[in-house]
Amino acid sequence: MDPVPFLVTAGIAFTFALSFGPIYGLSYGLTLAASLALSTLAFAVATAIAYQQLVRCAPPLDAGPLPPGPRVERLLYGGVALGILIVALTLPLL
Repeated sequence: MDPVPFLVTAGIAFTFALSFGPIYGLSYGLTLAASLALSTLAFAVATAIAYQQLVRCAPPLDAGPLPPGPRVERLLYGGVALGILIVALTLPLL
């Protein structure tokens, strides 16, 4: 098991949750403490999902290399989803 994908995913979740979350919370009338609490909760949930997908359900090391086709497809879908997330988070702030 390689911990790098999990650490990168958890880092991106931290960045998005705690940079966009408080701004949206304040714009919807929440207090700063409530906004930070909800953002931290969102980060914890995203990290738990990433841990489940990337650590607990990871194939064993002796399973051999994974075929490149599904890996590239999954990476492409992840990149598109991240791009959509960035655009969706910035549109309401305009």
